[in-house]
This record gives sequence, structure tokens and C-alpha cells, in this order.
Amino acid sequence: MDTTTFSALAEPNRLRIVELLRSGPLTVGEIAEQLQLRQPQASKHLKVLHEAGLVEVEAVANRRNYKLHRQPFQDMDAWLNAYRRIWEERFDSLNSYLQQLQSGSDKPNNEN
Repeated sequence: MDTTTFSALAEPNRLRIVELLRSGPLTVGEIAEQLQLRQPQASKHLKVLHEAGLVEVEAVANRRNYKLHRQPFQDMDAWLNAYRRIWEERFDSLNSYLQQLQSGSDKPNNEN
């Protein structure tokens, strides 16, 4: 997994931009307005996201629309999926262990 993706998303405003773009393409002005940022700030954050490959830019007349580039997020999901499986297995094991403890602790109380 490329750490550039995580570095780009580590900044709260960039993460908020990604969240906004989940619902569709937006211009720099629209992003700045919705996040209450100055347009130059929004542009700098979008530049970082673009350089990390997380957003694409589409020129429409004199406007530049930004949208999410799916591949890095699909790659991140695949990478995280391996960890999800590990944690699910561990939680299942913990659940089994706790059930054993609970059923074992009931026996001495029932015998008294």
C-alpha cells in the first residue's frame, strides 16, 4: 500500500474534501464554500489530493471539476480487507473464549 494515500488523507481538510466528493464532482469554489475555506487553501489541498492520485480534474468550459479517482480507494479497501479478516478471526476466537469462560463459571455456581 502506498503511504502517499495515507499522508494525503491525514490532513483533516483533505479528508473532508474526499467526503464531499463522495457525492459527486465539485468545483474548487464549491468545495471552498462548503468547507468554509479560502479558495487558495482548497486549491492547495486539491493539488495534494491530485498528486496522490486520489482526485481527477475535468475541465468543463472555464470550470475545473474535481472528482474522486476510484482506484486508490479500491486498493486501500483491498489492503484493509486482509486486516479485517484477521480482526474478525480474532474477535470470533475471543467470543468463543468468553463463552467458554462464561459456561465454565456457571458450573461452580450451580454445584454450590
